[in-house]
Amino acid sequence: MFSYCTDPDTLGTFRWFSCYLTTGVHMQFYASFFKVLLLLAITAPVALAFGFVGAMAARSRIAPIGWIGKGYIAIVRGVPDIAFFLFFVIALDQAFEYLRHRVLCPDWTEPVRQGSDFLVCQQAKLPLGTSPEWVHETYGFFLAVITFAIVFGAFAANVLYGGMRAVPRAQLETAEAYGMSHRQTFWRVLVPQMWVFALPGLSNLWMVLIKATPLLFLLGIEDIVYWARELGGTKTSRFSDYPHGDWRMWYFLALLIFYLMMTRVSEVALERLMQRLTHGQATTGGEAQRKAVA
Repeated sequence: MFSYCTDPDTLGTFRWFSCYLTTGVHMQFYASFFKVLLLLAITAPVALAFGFVGAMAARSRIAPIGWIGKGYIAIVRGVPDIAFFLFFVIALDQAFEYLRHRVLCPDWTEPVRQGSDFLVCQQAKLPLGTSPEWVHETYGFFLAVITFAIVFGAFAANVLYGGMRAVPRAQLETAEAYGMSHRQTFWRVLVPQMWVFALPGLSNLWMVLIKATPLLFLLGIEDIVYWARELGGTKTSRFSDYPHGDWRMWYFLALLIFYLMMTRVSEVALERLMQRLTHGQATTGGEAQRKAVA
């Protein structure tokens, strides 16, 4: 980046680090922090939507829908997260390719499953081999978002389902006695109060989601963990211009500080949100606010 970086062997300590920390690979390392934040920004609302639908299904009066909702919650919560992460990425990728294969290659006569191999026509591959690198990275990131949303959506569904059950039944019966339909009672009485009971669990789930972002590394995405390991380790020929020893401890220390900062900011924001939601509510938080005012 700097003009004096042409010959690293002639640089002093400060200039050497200024050149080293502004190389192209370091820029990718810095960009990977944005990738983690983008994952959180997209996954959180999508997982919450999955959870809300799952919670609605779990409390449905129609038995098959209730079984699906409760089964979704139980199955995902009962299997280690990493197993689901690795399974869904492969399963989703093959499902998308199979659907494209059926549409784009109707004359294909060979079986898709040939032993342990999964073979589709070239047109159905996702992404295409001729696609630029950013398309491959975007597609992998998309699969990761869907996988995170499915897994954490099940945990969110369990939290929201518990929040719905925590709303006093007497309030729902009163709303129905005043002539509200079942749908009106759900959206005007149950849902607004549900968040008060569900927010503590959702807050914990958000913290777990933050800590789960390094799983991107296991999904083949070049995230902050990947670059910390690559840049901190003993240099290969790819980084031979700036050789150094094993600095992984310092890179992972930077990740530790980043995640602690994320956690602290989240705690402050969630605490303010909880105070706003519990204002005037018949909960422990609402009672504490009333006593503080008095």
